[in-house]
Amino acid sequence: MTALKGAAVLVTGGNRGIGKSLVEELYARGAGKVYATARDPRTVTHPDAVPLALEVTDPASVAAVAAQAGDVTVLINNAGASSHASYLDSSIDDVRRDMEINFYGPLLVTRAFVPIIEGNGGGHVLNFHSALSWLADGTPYSASKAALWSQTNSLRLHLKPRGITVTGLHVAYVDTDMAAHVDAPKSSPRDVALAALDGIEAGAHEVLVDDVTRGLKAALAGDLESLYEQLR
Repeated sequence: MTALKGAAVLVTGGNRGIGKSLVEELYARGAGKVYATARDPRTVTHPDAVPLALEVTDPASVAAVAAQAGDVTVLINNAGASSHASYLDSSIDDVRRDMEINFYGPLLVTRAFVPIIEGNGGGHVLNFHSALSWLADGTPYSASKAALWSQTNSLRLHLKPRGITVTGLHVAYVDTDMAAHVDAPKSSPRDVALAALDGIEAGAHEVLVDDVTRGLKAALAGDLESLYEQLR
């Protein structure tokens, strides 16, 4: 279990959507300090947050943030993106972009903060996955989230002996800019943030936010045709 009251927490992508809600709810739970990162830190609006400029794919940017946030004990890797690229028709650079942001980005940030969290007596890392970690949607986005799920599962084993608990959060559509084009039921950013923080405080290995996500995980044990009707 990880206490958030009084903790120093870093949230990547802390300026809007789920990240903004995370910052708000962390302070509501008594966090001592919340670093909110964004490409443009001027977009961080919470009056108590510590805004930091961060490009998660840039090692120098990650190192600069780590140098400014040496008291962190909880890291929340929330920042992500979807290029809506096509495997067959988009440029390879577009295909790579999702992997760079959604897989390598969290890894770079985690690698920078593990020594800090360990040096501060241990703590917690939470990675934001997706329901699409378990269901290919025809884009590199789902592949990047599947890869992040695997990364999280490995990091959990590596970091437990170092006093760091790792949680992976899975959620389907959320009412944010990324899913603005989708006409389907969506979770609110606040509900996702609450589930994430509950998971951290409980020391949960995984957080499954909604019924869609829980159904997809259960379906992994079945035949592929149950997940992909096109194969029938």
